[in-house]
Amino acid sequence: MKAAIAVEAGKTPIYGSFDDPVAAPGEVRVRVAAAALSTVVKSRASGKHYSSSGDIPFVVGIDGVGRLDDGRRVYFVLPRAPFGSMSEQTVAPLSRCIALPDALDDVTAAAIGNPGMSAWAALRERARLVAGETVLVNGATGTAGRLAVQIAKHMGAKKVVATGRNAEALKSLLPWGRM
Repeated sequence: MKAAIAVEAGKTPIYGSFDDPVAAPGEVRVRVAAAALSTVVKSRASGKHYSSSGDIPFVVGIDGVGRLDDGRRVYFVLPRAPFGSMSEQTVAPLSRCIALPDALDDVTAAAIGNPGMSAWAALRERARLVAGETVLVNGATGTAGRLAVQIAKHMGAKKVVATGRNAEALKSLLPWGRM
């Protein structure tokens, strides 16, 4: 299969051929439709991220969107090394695959995974948001910030106060909170 392959730490990955993945017990094969190029992906590809194993070569990418062999469309995260999401196909535990609604396109689904999880983790794990609280989201006009506003409301925030430099982008958040 074709893939973006890290062949040397600190070097740009190459486009080339890589072995087809075979699903192990508990895993599924995913035919990849879209994958995000995030800061984490770039850091892992360069060998600088704390989660980089140092094992070379490997396929770049930690998450994406694709179809399982049975046709289900899913968002997946953390494929089994050395396989990654920037390839024609990958393998991942079924427990790391989430069914996607038809109304959400592949590119958007792949792009919001990392900032969405970052926003959710900040509210749930760090801030320990309790329904009824007021939330301040600084930098609400970026992707993670915009998602944080929506996630806070979804988690039961009584009021969400959003700040940011782009007045037009702030206006688009009015349905979710108070600016």
